[in-house]
Amino acid sequence: MFIYLKTQNLAVIIYKLKKFRVMNVITIESEAFQKLKKLLEAIYSKLNEQEKKTSLTDEWMDNQDVCQLLHISLRTLQHYRDTGKIPFSQNGAKIYYKTVDVEELLERNYIRKKA
Repeated sequence: MFIYLKTQNLAVIIYKLKKFRVMNVITIESEAFQKLKKLLEAIYSKLNEQEKKTSLTDEWMDNQDVCQLLHISLRTLQHYRDTGKIPFSQNGAKIYYKTVDVEELLERNYIRKKA
């Protein structure tokens, strides 16, 4: 009986191995492969480029986030709101800022060095 179980298990294992060994091989010409490779590389670089350009327009930040990002105090941030330097949204006592607005604030105040 012990031998029967071993051979039965062996038959099951062989059957399962045969199922996994089936593989289709597709051959293409070298030139076609190189074209396909170039297209995939172009798609990959475009996706990476888009990912870098994507702005956080749907993201909102609160006072603490903006203060930490800009390295400013709450009072300075309040001054920016009061003078209209940065747009904001207020819900009760909580104040939120769009990330794109914070980015625009930085861009407006960016100073290039003169050569």
